[in-house]
Amino acid sequence: MTFADIANALSITVLAIKQNMVLPALIIAFLWCINIINWMNNNFLRILGVYPRHWAGIPGIFFSPFVHADSNHLFFNSIPLFMLMAFLLAMVGQNHFIQISVEIIIISGILTWLVGRKAVHVGASGVVMGYWAFILAYTWHHPSLSAIIMSAIMLYYLAGLALSLFPTSERVSWEGHCCGAAAGIIVAYFL
Repeated sequence: MTFADIANALSITVLAIKQNMVLPALIIAFLWCINIINWMNNNFLRILGVYPRHWAGIPGIFFSPFVHADSNHLFFNSIPLFMLMAFLLAMVGQNHFIQISVEIIIISGILTWLVGRKAVHVGASGVVMGYWAFILAYTWHHPSLSAIIMSAIMLYYLAGLALSLFPTSERVSWEGHCCGAAAGIIVAYFL
């Protein structure tokens, strides 16, 4: 492999990422619309969060990634979520992206419902961690120069996400983060 091969792969990777920014931007805009609706209704949509081991928390398995505690929570999810969605779309294409997203949402939601502490778990952090872990696991199972480049860029900018797998605050659902990461690994293994 020559330097020219690496440079060519890098330019193809960057082009693929640039071409896949519209869908992530639309999804982030949708999350902000939901956040505004939630704010205007005094956080009423928090009822759509995961409440572990309680029948009322079952809808949260599917809907919790779309509801956030506040604008600050959504802001700090939006940046890595946008980047990881663009990377994932460039790696696997739109059809697999949708399939992977649905599977990560459902698996991480079920796992959080099973093992989470008694609290309402909301936010896209589990999906963020699912995408993060998926990209790493996918690169491990299906190594290509493009996948390795994206994983390296992702690790350079988002390595700090690994710290969210440990308890830091009672307000942070580290269980949801761990369940999201586990879901990403599971989905990558079976893809």
